[in-house]
Amino acid sequence: MNQTRYQKIFITGALGFVGRALAERYRQLGAQTWGLDVRADEALNVVAGDVSQPEAWQSAMNGCDLVIHTAAIVTSNVARAEAWRVNVLGTRRVLDAALQAGVKRFVHFSSLAAMRFNIEDNADESAPVMPTGNPYVDTKIASEQVVLAAHAQGRLDCAIVRPADVYGPGSRPWTIIPVQAIQKGYFLLPAHGQGIFRAIYIDDLVNGVILAAEKDQAIGQIFILGGEKRLTCETFFGHYYRMLGKGSPHVMSTSAAVTIAEIGRVIFKLLGKPTELGRGAMEMLSKKNTVSNEKAHRLLGWHEQVSLEEGMRRTEIWLRAEKILK
Repeated sequence: MNQTRYQKIFITGALGFVGRALAERYRQLGAQTWGLDVRADEALNVVAGDVSQPEAWQSAMNGCDLVIHTAAIVTSNVARAEAWRVNVLGTRRVLDAALQAGVKRFVHFSSLAAMRFNIEDNADESAPVMPTGNPYVDTKIASEQVVLAAHAQGRLDCAIVRPADVYGPGSRPWTIIPVQAIQKGYFLLPAHGQGIFRAIYIDDLVNGVILAAEKDQAIGQIFILGGEKRLTCETFFGHYYRMLGKGSPHVMSTSAAVTIAEIGRVIFKLLGKPTELGRGAMEMLSKKNTVSNEKAHRLLGWHEQVSLEEGMRRTEIWLRAEKILK
């Protein structure tokens, strides 16, 4: 897509991995971009604020005709109340501000994690979701309900995207953190590395989000955006091992991986350090079912453009330029 119907766009989480990529692409399309993050950046028209608080940041949305809500706590190792405050109440606050500002379109970032405990193979957006006590999963499910309820009021056209496992330059969960963990020797894979990894390169995700914002067929819909090929975790993370000259990923049974990851999580917690180790991460990396992009193909005309090999080539160039690969 080489043009946009929108003149002024507001992005929450504007300085994050996805927010920055979206803002850059929309500026290339000729739109003005504004945004919200935990810190300000005047050069990028980003104001500082807390999405869960009705503060001055809401006025920065005035005059915008599209809001893309990416801000969220993205970890399973978080207190339930904090995850709910940011991911659910924060979504409600952003919707309130959008309604007050007269915004025409609202695109909400959920996550494929909302379907984490669905066991149906090739599942699509009609598959039932199930809260299980995992704070990230449960609050992503709840945030979708908040958006769909606002859309049902008829005052704002909404669409929801469920990105799969987004990697590429700047991705903390699926590029930076795994590479650093591999370098330090504490990266491990459950299910003997045969869990399904639904990788999507950042540029392909941005294309899908823009289509969900631009096309009328997307209004009121949820879209899965994930990689097209059935890919194992061993294959995906093996690319990082080869970049580092480390051989093959360390694989083991899921039960052993969960035990080790939980011990690691407790140790990091006692040391006061953040970590993604834990049962939640191992459960996600041990899933064996795939998901379907058919709805995005049919209604958005979206298709994956960047192969895993090309995406990893670009990612390696960035990792070396940033001196993350050592």
